[in-house]
Amino acid sequence: MMSFVPEFRDILRDQEPLAGYTSYGLGGPAQWLACPRTIDQVARLVGYCRGEGIPLYVLGLGANVLVSDEGVAGLVVRLNAPGFRHVDWPRPGSANGSGRRRQATNGDKVTIVAGGGADMHRLVLEAVRRGLEGVEGLAGIPGTLGGIIRMNAGGQWGQIADVVREVTVVDERGAMRHLPASEVGFSYRNTRLGDAVVCQAKLELRPGDPVALRERFMAIWEQKKRCQPLSEPSAGCVYKNPPGHRAGELIDRAGLKGKAIGGARISQLHANFIVTQEGATAEDVFSLIGETRRVVADRFGVELELEIKVWGRQRARSLEPAC
Repeated sequence: MMSFVPEFRDILRDQEPLAGYTSYGLGGPAQWLACPRTIDQVARLVGYCRGEGIPLYVLGLGANVLVSDEGVAGLVVRLNAPGFRHVDWPRPGSANGSGRRRQATNGDKVTIVAGGGADMHRLVLEAVRRGLEGVEGLAGIPGTLGGIIRMNAGGQWGQIADVVREVTVVDERGAMRHLPASEVGFSYRNTRLGDAVVCQAKLELRPGDPVALRERFMAIWEQKKRCQPLSEPSAGCVYKNPPGHRAGELIDRAGLKGKAIGGARISQLHANFIVTQEGATAEDVFSLIGETRRVVADRFGVELELEIKVWGRQRARSLEPAC
């Protein structure tokens, strides 16, 4: 259907395998995969899908998603064109940056403008190098800026909501909107963005000491390496922390650390991570998630809510949080 629409032909692929685009390296193909080059193309894709009733998904670096072995029915959009990965940094003593977008400085605050497809790890490293404080607490959190914003990613050292000042989105109707942070609806690992596509954001940072920032970044990074399985395939934390609890501690207390189903295993380092080995399938991970949720609910009366996103035709939808 979409393949025959002339305006999408050069940015669209049919039955594109998704495993290579995700940190798990698992899952089947997308019915269609689109790589738009501009926000206007994103808007037209969203509008077309809405009009035709085609499900639409947005894929960043695949760090927080598990795709079913059957794949995804609908359109998957990747914001990997240069315009979506670009970050405008202010030049020292200048409010004009590269000249392509106006930069703003306000006393002890500095505003940067970044595309929704910007690699968050690289953005954090560059901010630290430039002596800009505010995002170093996100060390070790992979993904694109758009995905990080959508889920309000973060941890004990801070969350992205702390520095977001404005978000440019294409809403579910295909209209471009500029939303101040107050309208994004940031909450614990969530926002009110719904099906909107995050195309760009303004982040407000502060000048700091590059040496001190690097030391803080490295301390956070080293601590994460000690207690998280960063060298193994995973999608990050699988579950949100229930009120008054830590998901990993509940799973550990339930005696599930190290439990495996097929090629999927609950990490010995951190029980809120499911890691995989060669030969694993998405079904292995889905089964381990289901078993973990059942055991924790039976043992503690706590329903674990997924933090990762699961995509697929049937199996994945059955794993959506009960609430």
